[in-house]
Amino acid sequence: MTRPLALFDLDNTLIDRLSAFKLWAAEFAAERGLDEEAVAWMVATDADGSLPMDAFFGLAREHFGLAEPVDALWAAYRARLPHLISCPAQVLDGLERLRAAGWLIGIATNGMADNQTGKIERTGLAARVDGWAISGAEGVRKPDVRLFEIAARRCGASLRPDGWVIGDDPEKDVAGGRQAGLRTIWVDRGVSGGVVADHTVTDVLSAIELLIRLK
Repeated sequence: MTRPLALFDLDNTLIDRLSAFKLWAAEFAAERGLDEEAVAWMVATDADGSLPMDAFFGLAREHFGLAEPVDALWAAYRARLPHLISCPAQVLDGLERLRAAGWLIGIATNGMADNQTGKIERTGLAARVDGWAISGAEGVRKPDVRLFEIAARRCGASLRPDGWVIGDDPEKDVAGGRQAGLRTIWVDRGVSGGVVADHTVTDVLSAIELLIRLK
């Protein structure tokens, strides 16, 4: 019997990228003698990860009068952020139970290869999924169907109507998943707007429990 496939987003779905970014911003400010207003500026400018990081560091360099080149600032961020991210034990356990229930599990994520790979490996997710695809390594970004196709292949599967995409981004995950012919679960983090998904939950653990019941 063919095992169904569940493709998860990474940032702010399986892991809390926003909390890690706030920790990083506080460290960054402390290292440079910046105040709390600087931290607030960085969090607001980052816009929950919606601004590309090269653009973010271009703005930060100008705003704070930093001497380091943008590329150096961005590289240091990518090296540090995976150390600030964790995946809740309940989520790791939920993924183990999902696999035990007969599911193939993959990650399809946008981002730089070093940063995203570091997150997957340091959080323990690498041991609990069957494969992953990172846009920075593959040259395509969600919502492009090709990234979902690559993630499926890495899991030893293909995109089938019984597959699912689980994520927090209405365009990249929900619309992209639907375009790929997959069913979708939207992790609603308070984004307003008409998001058309097969199911809506408030956290990834609820999505995992839903998939286990569906199986």
